[in-house]
Amino acid sequence: MAADLDGPRLEPRSGAARKLVVFLHGYGADGNDLIELGRVWQPLLPDAAFVSPHAPEPCAGAPMGRQWFELTFRNPDERWRGVNKAAPILNRFLDAELARRKLPAQALALVGFSQGTMMALHVGLRRATPPAAIVGYSGLFVLPENTEPKAMASEIRSRPPVLLVHGDRDELIPAQALLQATQDLAELDVPTEWHISSGIGHGIDQEGLRHGGEFLARRKF
Repeated sequence: MAADLDGPRLEPRSGAARKLVVFLHGYGADGNDLIELGRVWQPLLPDAAFVSPHAPEPCAGAPMGRQWFELTFRNPDERWRGVNKAAPILNRFLDAELARRKLPAQALALVGFSQGTMMALHVGLRRATPPAAIVGYSGLFVLPENTEPKAMASEIRSRPPVLLVHGDRDELIPAQALLQATQDLAELDVPTEWHISSGIGHGIDQEGLRHGGEFLARRKF
């Protein structure tokens, strides 16, 4: 069994936690990469606890970083195999963190970046209790190769509101991935909003950050 995940945390500004926001970092980073976003969002989410677990595997492409799954780009289905392999590890962490905070399953929001967005969408749409929201930056929605979204409908157990944000100059995952994901999620009846940040590459700008924080705040979870 894989080792339990862990990573940096931020306590709620208001005292006891009533919400849990989990950041899922990108390939080659670690939990420290996103936890500071929680400080930016604390005024909007004063009763939220934030946690940013380190992904379970060391990253071959970035020796100091971590990965949710390996990326070689040699197998067209490696993302699909990867999200499925990592999903039980992430779900175990989410359940443990909610239990540690004595929070119900619906008090959860997932926020991903790049590979972390792939994980957030894959896991979030399959949890027995829907998360309050999913925010995905600079990522994509993983499907098996040559598979239509409707073929996956039986796997989708939750349809939380989703916000996707992408830079229009992303050189690693083109912004087209956002448009494709929005279309695929609509076919699965997952309510999805989106924002494209002008002049932004593979990263998060202040406008995208504002959209994400306000999207979570509107959920009132």
